[in-house]
Amino acid sequence: MNQNHFNVIVVGAGISGISAGYHLQKRCPDQSFAILESRDTIGGTWDLFRYPGIRSDSDMQTMGFRFKPWKGVKNIADGPSILSYLDETVKENGLDKKIHFNRRVNEASWSSRNSKWTIQVENKKTQELKDFTCDFLFLCGGYYNYKEGYTPHFEGKDNFSGQIVHPQKWPDDLNYKNKEVVVIGSGATAVTIIPSIADEAEHVTMLQRSPTYFVAWPDEDKIGNILHKLLGSKIAYFMLRLKNIYFQWWFFQKCRKVPKRVKEFLINEVRKKLDINYDVDTHFTPNYNPWDQRLCLVPNGDLFNAINEGKASVVTDHIDKFTKEGIQLKSGDELKADIIITATGLNLEVCNGIRLLVDNDEVDISKTMTYKGMMFSNVPNLVATFGYTNASWTLRADLTSEYVCRLINFLNKKGYAYCCPRVDQSVEHDGNWLDFSSGYITRSMHKFPMQGSRDPWRNTQNFPRDVFAIRWGNIDDNELKFTALEN
Repeated sequence: MNQNHFNVIVVGAGISGISAGYHLQKRCPDQSFAILESRDTIGGTWDLFRYPGIRSDSDMQTMGFRFKPWKGVKNIADGPSILSYLDETVKENGLDKKIHFNRRVNEASWSSRNSKWTIQVENKKTQELKDFTCDFLFLCGGYYNYKEGYTPHFEGKDNFSGQIVHPQKWPDDLNYKNKEVVVIGSGATAVTIIPSIADEAEHVTMLQRSPTYFVAWPDEDKIGNILHKLLGSKIAYFMLRLKNIYFQWWFFQKCRKVPKRVKEFLINEVRKKLDINYDVDTHFTPNYNPWDQRLCLVPNGDLFNAINEGKASVVTDHIDKFTKEGIQLKSGDELKADIIITATGLNLEVCNGIRLLVDNDEVDISKTMTYKGMMFSNVPNLVATFGYTNASWTLRADLTSEYVCRLINFLNKKGYAYCCPRVDQSVEHDGNWLDFSSGYITRSMHKFPMQGSRDPWRNTQNFPRDVFAIRWGNIDDNELKFTALEN
């Protein structure tokens, strides 16, 4: 027996990969599988990012797995607590025995003749290359480049005499005590870091080109914690999860249907959190509609508290250049800084940066069309997990894992070797893969697949709808084409 052949190979041991492993083990018990992880531990994002205050930007009832209740007191949890939850999930289900660490997948080549993927895997410790084979390839390594985050070109960057830090590579020994700190950006990372370092730093300035929507939210669900005590974890988790799923969906629909009213509501809520004379119009009134970009959670209003206490401030302006002592702005003002933190986003990747080939022809994912937001036209037996932008990532990760198991069981039951999404001529290209205007998305959209003019060639980003289509919809929908095993 070939020890390097598996029925399924999962790439990545973060949230998506752990979900994949659990569902494969439970729903496809006769299928062998391995999880290949390029790093030396599990957790993905939650182990990679080490900046102060790292936390979830969604409630843990929906960010947690459907199959494992979140039992923590905090509804918006810190990174170490999330990592412990993931580690517990892996050990409880014996998935640690399935994970191969320090294994980076460089290339995957499909052979229709052999009905198999050949995976080129690099041992990151020894640089040794080894081939694995599998019947089905499941990509769960996330959507961004782990090696480096996105940093735009800043003129004069080398002239700055202090430290420049990107949150994706946060130094363990960074000393910001009594230092002037400028954080460039106003997304989730920036608004997490600022209140977390404001007590020790001399002052923290959030420098933004334009404002973001913020929502102050308690980090504990007190009613939820009572329900956990009264009803037990499983029942309480199910109830709270259902409530939060449909609240998120309802609020997103409101943002789409009556954006002006929602915008007014959100900005008025921010006004209530800040001093009466604060310039909310300049610093907290975005020029786009709610949920055109992701809303940022502010647990217990901590960012607003830091501003009110004078420990943090917001500057809305454009950078002209870096100077020896800080940042020169287009307005002519200069921000003094000892440390500059570039919370400027991620570099997005498609298919975990793996080179894909089908029958020796290299695949350009941008020329394919998405099938159910998880497969690609003309690419057989491959699924890639991509979570929601308007809800918790895990909701879609779990759904995708369920679908993969349904699909594999269907193939085996019917005696098929493989399946492949095929687009007919009636389906037209209809917009970007994601309807989202965040900078880190728009600058990378050219890498992603096209979206079609009808289902299932659309990336719906709609959890209630996806539950029916993915969890219960027909596998044999005339869009997936099946090839039988040869006798």
